[in-house]
Amino acid sequence: MRPNSAPELSANEAAQLLATTPASATTPASNATPATVILLDVREPEEWDAGHAPQARSLPMSQLSERVTELPQDTQIICVCHLGGRSAAVSAALNRAGFDAVNLSGGMAAWQAAGLPVVTDSGASGDVI
Repeated sequence: MRPNSAPELSANEAAQLLATTPASATTPASNATPATVILLDVREPEEWDAGHAPQARSLPMSQLSERVTELPQDTQIICVCHLGGRSAAVSAALNRAGFDAVNLSGGMAAWQAAGLPVVTDSGASGDVI
């Protein structure tokens, strides 16, 4: 691992971890069960709108510093972007701030290439851009 870098998971490893987290825990709610892991999509809104992993939460990298308090401290955070560069930087920054963060290697492109679902907010099939 390079200095200031975060551990990485493959798309399939991330999907396996997410499969062990109750669906109710992946959506923010005041009475939700704490998640053991969340998938944090750090791409910009137009990228998210085109398609994302069904269980992901959106928090664009450009908004991270002002919205970091929205993230749970007691949960592993898998960060994802398009190809893995932005999410690697976010993962490293979150780890320095005391979070347990890992990078999804290859980003949403790897997620889609692994045959994992990509959807829009309406649940329709999405695209990775």
